[in-house]
Amino acid sequence: MKLFDVYPLYDIEIARACGSRVYDKNGVEYLDMYGGHAVISIGHTNEHYVKRLNEQLAKIGFYSNSVIIPQQKELADLLGKLTGKDDYQLFLCNSGAEANENAMKLASFATGRKKIVAFRGSFHGRTSLAVAATDNAAIVAPANETSNVIFLPFNNIEALKALFAECGTEVAAVITEAIQGVGGIRIANNEFLKTIRTLCDVYGAKFIADGVQDGCGRTGNYFAHDSAGIKADIYTMAKGIGNGFPLAGLLISPDLKPKYGMLGTTFGGNHLACTAGIAVAEEMLAKDMVKNAAQMGEYLIGELSKLQNIKEVRGKGLMIGIELNEDYKWLRDKLLYTHKIFVGTAGKTIIRLLPALNITKEDCDRTIAAFKAEL
Repeated sequence: MKLFDVYPLYDIEIARACGSRVYDKNGVEYLDMYGGHAVISIGHTNEHYVKRLNEQLAKIGFYSNSVIIPQQKELADLLGKLTGKDDYQLFLCNSGAEANENAMKLASFATGRKKIVAFRGSFHGRTSLAVAATDNAAIVAPANETSNVIFLPFNNIEALKALFAECGTEVAAVITEAIQGVGGIRIANNEFLKTIRTLCDVYGAKFIADGVQDGCGRTGNYFAHDSAGIKADIYTMAKGIGNGFPLAGLLISPDLKPKYGMLGTTFGGNHLACTAGIAVAEEMLAKDMVKNAAQMGEYLIGELSKLQNIKEVRGKGLMIGIELNEDYKWLRDKLLYTHKIFVGTAGKTIIRLLPALNITKEDCDRTIAAFKAEL
């Protein structure tokens, strides 16, 4: 059977990994400054993570949400400590798209409304409503198209106020990333996020903070939205919270009340998935990785900003975009094939860095030196 060919692939087969290093089948070492789309948070094959998962798998790997799974409560308590939102409620699922899908569904249930406000440059997933709220027509199938999603310019407060003045009582939710990842590391300013909060309060809509890529401590706060000093009604998270294991979740305000059957999942919150999340949270707390992300990110952004032939370096913590004055392809290929460094990209001119939260200064210096050599 052939694979369904939807991924453009590097001609590299990764056979093993450790920390921020990956090794191909021939033993060639690469520095991973991308973490598989911001997924690797505590490093590949982290010792504590592997031990925790092996121990759990030897006991039980899965049962459905028809029985008590104590690991769910253990994970909820740890996430309460990490996020400072211990009064919120946790719903567990499997992917970022599923988290955002459930968040918008929950907001619609709570308000009895249909309209979702999203923003240009957004990416919220590839499933039904999540992809409808994603600003990329190429991945929106005809069956996904809906008039219930309204797109506004990102960071445009006046457009937001005008929309609410026109039809605010029809809006179920506003969903936004605090830093657009696929959109090119575009940062929401604090006044924009505060305005969303205010308008949602005034008109009875729900604020959904999409923290799938910019959450899990990556920006120096657990959620990038926290820098605005506001609280969302629902936070979504995935990617880094499982360090590669399929795990996602919603943090839900205590004002939103659950009822049986409102949301559901077969695999979400199973024993093994929760154990992965527990191991990640334990390592982040024990080794103060959020602080390291802030420090290493500030260092990387500062040093990369000094280089020539760069249009702009932007980001927070370890969510960094380097915008070039030309197509990124030549530089990405030089970094990968000459310097053996994996990076990400966005648009046509942007290199993205999304390394593990425990990245070292030495690895940052290697990355900076590679950019300097080519630019």
